[in-house]
Amino acid sequence: MRHTRPATVVLFGLVGAIAGFVLEVALAAAGQPVMIPPYTLAVTLVAAAVIVVVLAVPIRRAIRGTSATRINPFRAMRVVVLAKASSLVGALIAGFSAGVLVFLLTRPVVADVGSLWPGIVAALAGAVLLVAGLVAERLCTLPPDEPETK
Repeated sequence: MRHTRPATVVLFGLVGAIAGFVLEVALAAAGQPVMIPPYTLAVTLVAAAVIVVVLAVPIRRAIRGTSATRINPFRAMRVVVLAKASSLVGALIAGFSAGVLVFLLTRPVVADVGSLWPGIVAALAGAVLLVAGLVAERLCTLPPDEPETK
């Protein structure tokens, strides 16, 4: 499995930002209240980031040989897939929240500060999940094979 590429992360972030901005424009055009991400979203994203890294640490210890317990390869693969998914979801949510913030900041009527902070916190929490996913993915990487001597 290959590492998550930076271009993929940027693409997911852009798609999230466009989706967030377009959704807010559509809601405002329909006369509906705009969507403000709740603070519980940020708490959940940070908790998920911590869980992803905590799951990856025993695998790293087993890879380096500092742990006496063997790790099931299927478990290691599940953690790597979870890490990759976390990084992509983190990019999407960070981009979505950034799109919401861009909409709120570009309106002719200045948004209330109370409406901006939840978006800022959600964008930062999405970035935390993104970084945690990338770190966990690197923690689960096997070292390169040693070259064979003839």
